[in-house]
Amino acid sequence: MATEGMFCTFFLDGHFCGIEVERVQEVLRHQAMTRIPLAPSRIRGLINLRGQIVTAIDLRRQLGLPDRPADALPMNVVVRCDDGAVSVLVDEIDEVLTVGAETLAPPPHNVSDALRSLLRGVHKLPGRLLLVADVDALLRASSPDAAMPVRA
Repeated sequence: MATEGMFCTFFLDGHFCGIEVERVQEVLRHQAMTRIPLAPSRIRGLINLRGQIVTAIDLRRQLGLPDRPADALPMNVVVRCDDGAVSVLVDEIDEVLTVGAETLAPPPHNVSDALRSLLRGVHKLPGRLLLVADVDALLRASSPDAAMPVRA
């Protein structure tokens, strides 16, 4: 489970989320994507990252959230994984935040099992919660044959 540490934070449909900074390769503004025919809708396409072809996963679709408005371009959080890099599309990047282990709690019981399985934990901060994404679980769930999570 996530403990204390530094998190790259971002917003996704109004939710304040984070990924451990050690897993983040870089953060980019919207990048042009090439669609992949017959790919699940959560796989938005491929981006060219200085010659490296990177798969872009839409976290809104991955989590069963509504699509972002057509005029709102996503931002890319490029994360490292065993097979290279993957871009996760988010609404807005916030800051790098350091939190202590004392603020950690398990994911709330009022979220779906599907969503809970994609979270490492929740940090209780003044006035809000930081939902800590489990990058490995997100990537496993985004594989073409994985079942789509249901709405929370």
